[in-house]
Amino acid sequence: MPEVANGGMFRSLRHRNARIYFFGLLMSNIGTWIQFTATSMFLYELEGNATALGINAALQFLPMLILGAWAGAVADRHDRLRITKITQVLQALQALTLGACVLAGVRSVVLVFVLTAFLGVIGAIDNPARRGLITELVPTSDLSNGMSLNTATMTGSRIFGPTIAAALVGPLGVGWLFMINGVSYAAMLGGLFAIRKREMYPATVAPAGGTPVRDGLRFVRDNERLRTLFIVFTLVSTFAFNYSVSLPKLADLRWDMPNAFGWVIGTTSIGSLMGALLTARLAHATYRWVAWNVLVLAVANIGMAFSPNIWVAFAWAIPLGLGGAAMMAGITSLTQQESPPEMRGRMLALTAVAFLGSTPVGGPVTGLIADTISAEWSLAYGGLIALVCGGWMLWWTSKLAHRDDPVPVVGETA
Repeated sequence: MPEVANGGMFRSLRHRNARIYFFGLLMSNIGTWIQFTATSMFLYELEGNATALGINAALQFLPMLILGAWAGAVADRHDRLRITKITQVLQALQALTLGACVLAGVRSVVLVFVLTAFLGVIGAIDNPARRGLITELVPTSDLSNGMSLNTATMTGSRIFGPTIAAALVGPLGVGWLFMINGVSYAAMLGGLFAIRKREMYPATVAPAGGTPVRDGLRFVRDNERLRTLFIVFTLVSTFAFNYSVSLPKLADLRWDMPNAFGWVIGTTSIGSLMGALLTARLAHATYRWVAWNVLVLAVANIGMAFSPNIWVAFAWAIPLGLGGAAMMAGITSLTQQESPPEMRGRMLALTAVAFLGSTPVGGPVTGLIADTISAEWSLAYGGLIALVCGGWMLWWTSKLAHRDDPVPVVGETA
């Protein structure tokens, strides 16, 4: 059994800076998920197919694929707090601009695509800096917990964001939902400006010059455990996480409830919160923990795809979210545990590239399958791929001499 840490699953919240950061992140990400859900609804209403949703997902996350590793190197060399403040302001402006245009009567797919691509560029820079900032808010001994609570906060916000969007899209319309997201960034920015620098744990700054991106890639390549982890993570992320593409059409055609998309995502997020918090309880994440949760995700993908009605879909949504979030939290923790301090930003960027940067491939493929084969198989095919990956990883962990031993945290002192 994995070791459970003393201090509980919320031990990072003992630190003031972490508390205010996570509160602001939660409030802001509720708004973010309101916008993500409203965008999917808007595009499906305009186009009536899943292909547009796949293209939009590709535009949002293609910048992560192209810029993500470089952005990680920037985060390792510069002030992460300052970078995060700037990127949060720009993301707020994107949401307010989109909302203002829609409220002014501009119902254009091209407009959504352009502003989504802009959001993707800013998000690629924001992701490693914002996530890397956590390493400066908690001591190394709480690093795994802090990363897991970050996942819990991000996924927990999905409980509220999509359901709020589903409830308010009728009376308010998507334009006001975009505006709500723009305003929600005030909570995140307030938290960032309230952080006390004297209570931060200084980051080890990577030296200027050299080849930081290639150094990060070589570090993963030469570490068998990380190499295996990234192979599995990339495949699963590419094909088994395209809910925003599959679920609108599934809700419409299979369950005959077009507006149920937000409710299903919200229910999935209850499971996501559970998975992230279960990982937060662990003293250190293990590779077997990740492998088992990949299998949970895989089975739930297939189960939800062929759910005969919305109530069965709700039941499958819990393990779907649990497996996915526990896998992500475990992988994030493992990469931080195995990385030297000066490389943690790059490792966070590479996990983001694997998870988000793979969407430009998986999103359009999933949309094409939904429109040419069936909505059910657009979700189930990813589950089958994840099933193979999880089974292989579980077999691989059985070959490790100390498969359940925690990975030593680089830089941690006794």
